[in-house]
Amino acid sequence: MEKIGILTGGGDCPGLNPVIRAVQRCAAREGWQVLGFRYGWKGVIENEFVILDSQAVSGILPKGGTILGTSRTNPYSKDGDVDRVKNTFTKNQLHALVAIGGEDTLGVANKLSKEGLPIVGVPKTIDNDLNCTDYTFGFDTALNVAMECIDRLHTTAESHNRVIVVEIMGRHAGWITLEAGIAGGADVILIPEIPIDINEVCDLIAGRHKRGKTFSIVAVSEGAQLAGQDVTQTQEKDAFGHVRLGGIGNTLAKMIEEKTGFETRVTVLGHIQRGGSPTAFDRVLGTRFGVKAIELVKNRKFGCMVSLNGRKIEAVQLEEALGSLKLVPQDYYNTAKVFFG
Repeated sequence: MEKIGILTGGGDCPGLNPVIRAVQRCAAREGWQVLGFRYGWKGVIENEFVILDSQAVSGILPKGGTILGTSRTNPYSKDGDVDRVKNTFTKNQLHALVAIGGEDTLGVANKLSKEGLPIVGVPKTIDNDLNCTDYTFGFDTALNVAMECIDRLHTTAESHNRVIVVEIMGRHAGWITLEAGIAGGADVILIPEIPIDINEVCDLIAGRHKRGKTFSIVAVSEGAQLAGQDVTQTQEKDAFGHVRLGGIGNTLAKMIEEKTGFETRVTVLGHIQRGGSPTAFDRVLGTRFGVKAIELVKNRKFGCMVSLNGRKIEAVQLEEALGSLKLVPQDYYNTAKVFFG
């Protein structure tokens, strides 16, 4: 019986379990056994896995997170770990590995593929910032959660005549903040792609008050920059060299209150956006990605990533998808700016 592996790496997001379920179901139809490696690349390094049979994936479709666990482990950050990954392939006689993750997880997959390991990628990023795919699962769920939170904050802001700053996920790309802000009617939207002009922000808020609007909602991405700098919780970096972002909301709120005199409060959505049951869109997209991944394995199209192009699920080269991030274009942001203030 041929064996294939599967892992989930990086941050968790809704839609991972539908992919796992689809991979297991399709692999079983081919007569293959599926090894689910625990905690991303860490499980492959340490050869820690569980056998995924039909019972293991039963009922996981509507569940958030990942039944396999995840981590931000990078085999290329520690001497000997890449060899341990290769040994795991050899020891288990893996026919292929399906790696589900974002830029970091798939970056490792791409490097290992170039070293001859049979790997297929499935794009997973809640920020929707991976190239060569229109959408990644998890984004739609996070977007709807953020939109609902903005909806709920309107009534409190209006009742208390406050400015409320909502800090939303988005390290380098502001897709969630932009679309949630548009859908939720935020009065100012601030994203990583456009440096913050605090004077412009305060002028927009002051202008609303002059027109009789006594409250404002400011949606800001966690990766939005003030004076060209990220706002971080700590300078300590993870295995892929990322600092932990966080705090832009509080910093921005303090500046707004000092400059305008309007009472300002902060809501940080944080992990709320990652949790809970995936939307129908994310369940279907994750399922379609999983089915396509097994098709690529069957056809030995290794070094590829599944991709959504319009309505079609296609294959693209991992290297092509990882060349740069998919950022919010200026014209899209200009559409949102029509409704600022």
